[in-house]
Amino acid sequence: MSGFIYMKILLKNAIIINEKSPFHNQKLDLLIVNGVLSEIKTQIDLDVDQIIELKDLHVSAGWFDPNVSFGEPGFEERETLENGLLTAAKSGFTHILLNPNTEPVLSSHADVSYLIRSTTSHTTKLHISSALSKNSEGKQMASLYDMHKAGSRAFGDFNLPIKNPTLLRVALDYIQSFDGIIQAYPTDGLLSNNGQINEGSVSTNLGLKGIPHIAETAPLSRDLQLLEYTQGKLHIPYISCASSVRLIQKAKKKGLNVSCSVGIAHLLYTDKELIDFNPNYKILPPLRGIEDQKALRNGLLDGTIDMVTSLHQPINPELKDLDFVNSEPGSIGLEAAFKVLQNQFPLEKVISFLTRGKKRFGIEDNSFELGSSADCTLFTPNGSGSLSINELSSSSKNCMFIGAPTKGTIYGCIRKKRIQLNNGINII
Repeated sequence: MSGFIYMKILLKNAIIINEKSPFHNQKLDLLIVNGVLSEIKTQIDLDVDQIIELKDLHVSAGWFDPNVSFGEPGFEERETLENGLLTAAKSGFTHILLNPNTEPVLSSHADVSYLIRSTTSHTTKLHISSALSKNSEGKQMASLYDMHKAGSRAFGDFNLPIKNPTLLRVALDYIQSFDGIIQAYPTDGLLSNNGQINEGSVSTNLGLKGIPHIAETAPLSRDLQLLEYTQGKLHIPYISCASSVRLIQKAKKKGLNVSCSVGIAHLLYTDKELIDFNPNYKILPPLRGIEDQKALRNGLLDGTIDMVTSLHQPINPELKDLDFVNSEPGSIGLEAAFKVLQNQFPLEKVISFLTRGKKRFGIEDNSFELGSSADCTLFTPNGSGSLSINELSSSSKNCMFIGAPTKGTIYGCIRKKRIQLNNGINII
């Protein structure tokens, strides 16, 4: 059942997982009428267009990923918008923030409005992070306000450093007039020096050029100082090391308006996974050491890190299936996100991680209030297995999580009148 539209939908015997809701952990019926949550009761018996009753059904607020790449326009061989959004819905995500790593780069009102208009029929809502500078060249600031009016939620040059500090300073000042948010990627190409993996004992033993922590912390420190000076609004799309966690902690204690994400891969894996030279583990930022992993997990749990991301980045085989040094960095992760997180954290924490980033980007986050728009993910947290390549809906299959232990099953999601139920899911 893919993207079907219904006027009346009834969820039967669903356990609600939402710590902010008075219905948390209760098994109830939920009635959705014309895309609006109309009733939540112990039992609802009505004539409806669709009854959904699934084994051990759990329901949470719809999930959100703030760092997703597809390909279209320009790199459709990696992933199309059509299949990418279908994959997101099958993976339980009702909202994603799309990166501007496209051709042309998303840096105009027309670019943004076209993508938003062309994807309105999907269960998953597409939000746009457009370029900070014109064509992501780092020279001239793009038309941020025009793109904001078209629907952009954030502005950043994907995976590129902001070499000119004046550009960031001016942007942080400018976006305050319309409550915009700048994304600054903490990466210094000169300090990275064409490194392949984290700089440390593993890189030394493998004979690979390493990427030191300072390649992340040096630009991050500068950007946080500019944030303090301008009092703007900043999001760091990823951090990967303990030093970065400490810098974010200090910035938040100062009251700076900063948020950050962490890649799910960095919570699960370290650079030791690279000893077999598997290019699927080659990502940016690189997998770090065990102490970094511990700091990232603790930072996520204590709220220093605001949200998680799958760092979903499809790469076509011609660029990925090469020797390690020449392989393009990146891994897909939408399909694995929930199921691998559950092996590391309690269910309530996992749901919190997957939903609490929405408000930062101005996306409505309903806690099952009657009269609110339906926006929920359907799943069971129970049942274990491992991720198979056959489960991947993405066009590109560059996935580091293949073979990883998983827990739970995603049934699909609902947003307003649209339902996505996964293939093979049988309604009781």
